[in-house]
Amino acid sequence: MSTARVDYIAPWWTYWLHNFPHVNLRFKPVDGSFNPQEDNYQQSLIFLVCVVAAGLGLNLLFLAIYLGCLCCCRSDEEEDEEETKRPKSCCVTWTAVIAGLICCVAVGVGFYGNSEMNDGVYQLTYSLYHANHTLNGVDTLVLGTVDSMQSSLKQHLARLDEIFAMRSDYIQILRFMQQMADNIILQLTGLPDWGQAKVDLARIADQTSYVEYYRWLTYQLLLILDLVICLVACLGLAKQSRWLLTTMMTFGVLTLILSWTSLGVDTATAVGTSDFCVAPDKFIMNLTRNAISTDIVHYYLYCSQSMPNPFQQALTIYQRSVTTMQIQIQGLLQFAVPMFPTAKRDLLGIQQMLNGSEASLHQLTALLDCRSLHKDYLDALIGVCYDGVEGLLYLSLFSLLAGTAFCAMLCAIPRAWRHFDNRDRDYDDIDEEDPFNPQARRIAAHNPVRGQIHSFCSYSSSMGSQSSLQPPAQAVSNAPVSEYMNQSVLFGGNPRYENVPLIGRGSPPPS
Repeated sequence: MSTARVDYIAPWWTYWLHNFPHVNLRFKPVDGSFNPQEDNYQQSLIFLVCVVAAGLGLNLLFLAIYLGCLCCCRSDEEEDEEETKRPKSCCVTWTAVIAGLICCVAVGVGFYGNSEMNDGVYQLTYSLYHANHTLNGVDTLVLGTVDSMQSSLKQHLARLDEIFAMRSDYIQILRFMQQMADNIILQLTGLPDWGQAKVDLARIADQTSYVEYYRWLTYQLLLILDLVICLVACLGLAKQSRWLLTTMMTFGVLTLILSWTSLGVDTATAVGTSDFCVAPDKFIMNLTRNAISTDIVHYYLYCSQSMPNPFQQALTIYQRSVTTMQIQIQGLLQFAVPMFPTAKRDLLGIQQMLNGSEASLHQLTALLDCRSLHKDYLDALIGVCYDGVEGLLYLSLFSLLAGTAFCAMLCAIPRAWRHFDNRDRDYDDIDEEDPFNPQARRIAAHNPVRGQIHSFCSYSSSMGSQSSLQPPAQAVSNAPVSEYMNQSVLFGGNPRYENVPLIGRGSPPPS
């Protein structure tokens, strides 16, 4: 005969996380059993956050030392600068490219992990709502049946006592029915009161959904921020914009701190959740120890056909009592109504109430069966321990990759900044007056006023020495003039008008 229970097997990563060292803040080992109410266990999770915070401090210290050395230790940069310029530029470029790729991979991993975490929490809250609906249905049926037995049946029996006052045998039947009703009430009140467990599943589900929404939204914004900072930093390096690089360095440090913070929180949460997932039955047994019977908790946690139903006896007595009362009412309707017609109304009212109680019995039997609640329990465990913890691991990996990417980017940006400074210094060392400098020609082309000033000075200085010379009257071919003009433009950028008369005499240009 097949069992209704599907065995729960904790995933391997929960055992791996469960084996993390549990140490309190006084560096003493702590039991790894999930017990969030215990102070030492809380300190063991806080200790993991402190370890990650120490990693953040070391990372910031490394960056500070690196940037300090980069700014202060400028030794012998001029020696072999032409040979080292290209390797440094390539190193900065490849570092930025690799950091950008790692950042993109980290963002993709983060989106996947955030989605997995959200799916797991949604499955948990759905299971909690469904289990709460089942338990509320049990309480509603129990309270409705007890109320009908205590109020409606009591009123009908009181009126029938007055009607059957002259018949002691009928009065005896009414007393027997009252005993059956008290027996049903006793069995129903013996069922577990789930409210005594002090666990409001609906309230827990509401709080979990509220926290999960803002957690999911926070991670979405962090992922988008990481991606934007990475892309803008790459754009700043490509455009060689100091303003963008300065802004991105500030945001990069902030994002690095956020990445390490999320790593600490995710690690502590993953370890604590894994401690629960390794032995969830033990925690639930301890939680419900003083409120619900151990047999009932075992029945729902394991739901095996070999285990007896703890409600079977109460439900059987309930069914037999209702059946006996229905038989008695049928007899009174058959034999007492012809003699006491006024009793028919109350007898029919009792019969209708017993039919409703029988329908409630069938619904109560279905709700108390372990299969429904056990399925909700398994779904909640799968959502938390599989999707939830897996999502936390991916989010931790995202934090590590993002921290690595931004650390490399913070190291590459100052290098790129110095490369920009060296390039600008090289351009500043070039003589703009050099006629063979292509940069000077570009400046003259973009600054026509400067070109006009040079031409005017040359022309005015030659006027005194060349005033006695008159241009020849004969026609001169334009070929040598155009050839010389092209040469003069090529070498100097400005035509030398004072030497034009020499061309007409066939003399060569001055050396």
